[in-house]
Amino acid sequence: MQQSSNQNAIIIGAGLSGLTAAHELAQRGVSVLVLESSDRVAEPWRARHPQLRLNIHRHFAGLPGRRSPDTDGPFLRRDTVVNYLENYARNLQVPVRFGVTVTGVERAGSRWRLGTDSEAYECDHVILATGRDRIPHIPDWKGRDRFSGALIHAADLGDVSRFNGKRVLVVGAGNSGGDVLNHLARHQPSEVLISVRHGPAIVPTRVLGFPLHRAAGLFAALPVGVLDPAFRLMQRLFFGNLTHFGLTSHPDGGGTRLLRDGVAFAMDDGFVAAFRSGRFRVASEVAGLHGDKVEFTDGQSFRPDTVICATGYRTGLEPLLAHLPVLDDCGVPLHPSGEPDPDHRGLWFIGYRPG
Repeated sequence: MQQSSNQNAIIIGAGLSGLTAAHELAQRGVSVLVLESSDRVAEPWRARHPQLRLNIHRHFAGLPGRRSPDTDGPFLRRDTVVNYLENYARNLQVPVRFGVTVTGVERAGSRWRLGTDSEAYECDHVILATGRDRIPHIPDWKGRDRFSGALIHAADLGDVSRFNGKRVLVVGAGNSGGDVLNHLARHQPSEVLISVRHGPAIVPTRVLGFPLHRAAGLFAALPVGVLDPAFRLMQRLFFGNLTHFGLTSHPDGGGTRLLRDGVAFAMDDGFVAAFRSGRFRVASEVAGLHGDKVEFTDGQSFRPDTVICATGYRTGLEPLLAHLPVLDDCGVPLHPSGEPDPDHRGLWFIGYRPG
């Protein structure tokens, strides 16, 4: 390993949060370096399925100093996001070192020492911005290792037309589960079941043609005690009583679950109509996998060609930070959005809180 180099601040991760932090620090005259394990920016976005669009309005998708493109309408396409981030990084007045994997974060007196696969770095401030959706998570169901069907995560959805004529089980009904179901609704799978543990909080993508997420600033200003019943009422007005189709409601509201558990709203762009028409059906929670079957907690079973797991992500921060009391039991930072940690001065996290 080469001799250590000194920096004022080092950002780990050249994604949305990392590039934003680099821009803001540079604007304030802070000497900053960005370390990125991939060989280019936006690698996680490139790996997502080609039909993907952002679920946030383009008004909120731009990074500081550069407006987001308006070529795609309200919601940016995957490739547009990739191109935008490439251009942003290219014009950033901050060095970005690609292909550098950070292997350790340790105190070095009053500073921080970062070990990597190439050299060591020391800095006054280390900012982790690797993202809360870094590692796709698939539950360790009983019989998973012997399941003979295809088992994939929603992050690896790929071309949705490959599911035409297939029996598909989608596990999870949050934001990514809703995205998968919206795409399946525009194709021709032979049968689709969705396994839900708790009913999703569903919002329409558009209200009378108006992109609902454009009003996100207004929603964010409302207290949760107002937000939860407002969204319950909206769901009932736009979609009716979905319990008739097996989609129950969680006892906690959508705003509460988003802020507390990180479970985002499911945005409908066709999947609710598929439930109403009988094209999609609801199954109970997965109990286990057996041969080519998925067994549910209500005793029913299903033989899918493919199981698509919309079962969330993990931060993957434990290997770096397990020796420090800065993560909760799920690996999420205790100070996830730039809040100072008085016990670990100079250690910062950004981009790990849903909103």
